[in-house]
Amino acid sequence: MGFTVLIPARLASTRLPNKPLADIAGVPMVARVAQRVRAGLDAGVRIVVAADHASVVQACSAHGVEAILTDAGHASGSDRLAQACALLGLDDDSTVVNVQGDEPLMEPGLVGAVADLLTLHPQASMGTAAHAIDRLEDFTNPHVVKVVLDAAGMALYFSRAPIAWWRDGFAQGIHALPQPAPLRHIGIYSYRVGFLRRFPALPQAPIEQTESLEQLRALWHGYRIAVHTTARAPGPGVDTPEDLERVRQHFLAHPSQH
Repeated sequence: MGFTVLIPARLASTRLPNKPLADIAGVPMVARVAQRVRAGLDAGVRIVVAADHASVVQACSAHGVEAILTDAGHASGSDRLAQACALLGLDDDSTVVNVQGDEPLMEPGLVGAVADLLTLHPQASMGTAAHAIDRLEDFTNPHVVKVVLDAAGMALYFSRAPIAWWRDGFAQGIHALPQPAPLRHIGIYSYRVGFLRRFPALPQAPIEQTESLEQLRALWHGYRIAVHTTARAPGPGVDTPEDLERVRQHFLAHPSQH
């Protein structure tokens, strides 16, 4: 199935200023993300960075990565994606995959798998990914988002809480993971462009505000989200200077993999 990969890049970042331009072994991080994604896709798939500043567009162009300039004042990433779809002239039946611009260790094959979800599940407006949690500290960490699926692999709910929760969990304390293993949500999304155009205008959902999870808006309004479960978790994203240093060391230690 043909699709377009969109990589939103916002220059302002509280914890890591100028994050898209952070140097990783001689290449800006957002360009590293595009290169990583390209490694797992057919040559015909278009990969575009949706930037909020001309300096990001220029940096991408210098490294052979297509980029477009979007408005700097967007309230959310979905608003930026919707504008990018308009600038690129994508029709409502097209599919886009949103890869975050701070994921230079994203598993390349995961992008195509998430795109394919919208062909496999015609009733779904969005697709995303998850993998089994194997560490107790991840299950209890509110920064690790969990997802519960139905029999068809569609999302029932996303939460920062440890879900699914077994009946006697409070009485016994959390000393082990429940079985079957809970699922960790991976922040990569595919969208039907027509839905993506409507999504930013949907009223915020109460559960979205409580959990601070934008994807809950789609579920609350009755849209379906298909989930690809992968056996291999992607590498860590970059949110802090410490994260950036770990990723830099990884690229230095494994130059042939990139």
